Amino acid sequence: MRVLIADKFEQSGRDQLESLGCELVYRPSVHGDSLVEEIERVNPDVLVVRSTNVTGPMLNGSTLRLVVRAGAGFNNIDVGAASQRGIYVSNCPGKNSVAVAELAFGLILALDRRIPDNVFSLREGHWNKAAYSKARGLFGRTLGLVGLGRIGQEMIPRAKAFGLQVAAWSRSLTPDAAKDLGVEYKASLLELADSSDIVSLHLALNSKTRGLIGASFFEAMREGAYFINTARAELVDEDRLRDAMRTKGIRAGLDVFAGEPSTGAGEFSSEISDLVYGTHHIGASTDQAQEAIASETVRIVKTFKETGKVPNVVNLAMVTPSTCTLVVRHLDQPGVLASVLDAISEARINVQEMENVVFDGAQAAVARINLEKEPSSELRERIRASNANIFEVSLIRLDDRADAAG
Repeated sequence: MRVLIADKFEQSGRDQLESLGCELVYRPSVHGDSLVEEIERVNPDVLVVRSTNVTGPMLNGSTLRLVVRAGAGFNNIDVGAASQRGIYVSNCPGKNSVAVAELAFGLILALDRRIPDNVFSLREGHWNKAAYSKARGLFGRTLGLVGLGRIGQEMIPRAKAFGLQVAAWSRSLTPDAAKDLGVEYKASLLELADSSDIVSLHLALNSKTRGLIGASFFEAMREGAYFINTARAELVDEDRLRDAMRTKGIRAGLDVFAGEPSTGAGEFSSEISDLVYGTHHIGASTDQAQEAIASETVRIVKTFKETGKVPNVVNLAMVTPSTCTLVVRHLDQPGVLASVLDAISEARINVQEMENVVFDGAQAAVARINLEKEPSSELRERIRASNANIFEVSLIRLDDRADAAG
């Protein structure tokens, strides 16, 4: 199995992938058109990325079977295009939760004690204790969490260690669940905004959350409250945040920005960056988090290589367990499975079990057909050539899985 890594990736993870027998191609600096060319040149089975954008042109006509986002989100991957081609998309949820929560609290403390300004003044040769001695303090304040996934839940014990009261809102949160987590339940976003001294955002980006935090939210926030975003810039209307900072004294700490570079370094300008305490989208960038993400990426590739299944897959309509089998990746069109089964029948191989898993959009699918005996390579090639809507035919052997388990 050939794996192309198109972003920086821990050496430990690269070593583990090679130990699995993967043919590894490490190109951490390729992006855009150069990545399209690299995919065409390398013909990888698996593509691993962090912040690099994966677009339709990179997937169309490629040999890719799996794209792994070495991180929690996957909004930098064209999941729809992957689904149309029958390409799995997977990610590594929860592995950076502690790192992001730590940065969120770093930004909270920086806002309250004006730490960056202190540092800058000292380096400029100025002593201004009179100005920097004024701070609100965190003890007894209310932290409002927007979203209570893994990162949001990591915020709770840290907040309580600082003596903060914690309130929370999410679409799935119930009063009973909030009680179990030891937080105050808020029925709406505006209720949370109105009751919090500090708001910290921990939502995934999707069609329902894009632009969720806008004018009404900032109007409901308290004068001089703190606003923290270590999630995604697209969750927030930056213009309205900027207005709130100017009119209500809202102070913001941001790790994410609209239009930020997708690469590790580059030119960047933003109307809001001069008004906030900002970091360079480094929420997950600790050694601990990156090692955990690398390990999870290896687990995903290993499982896919040995079983054909994909942990943490994000673009299947349904995932059904299967045994070692003939795997047929195809467009979801009439006649495809009939041609496959006809060829198997002609070879007098008994079908013991069969399933057809459809990708999001119902345009591509993977059929898993458990057989009584192994079809020859000639038969597999004949099956692949029997219908123009078949992308790929492969075989996962029972003995391969047994060897892996041993």
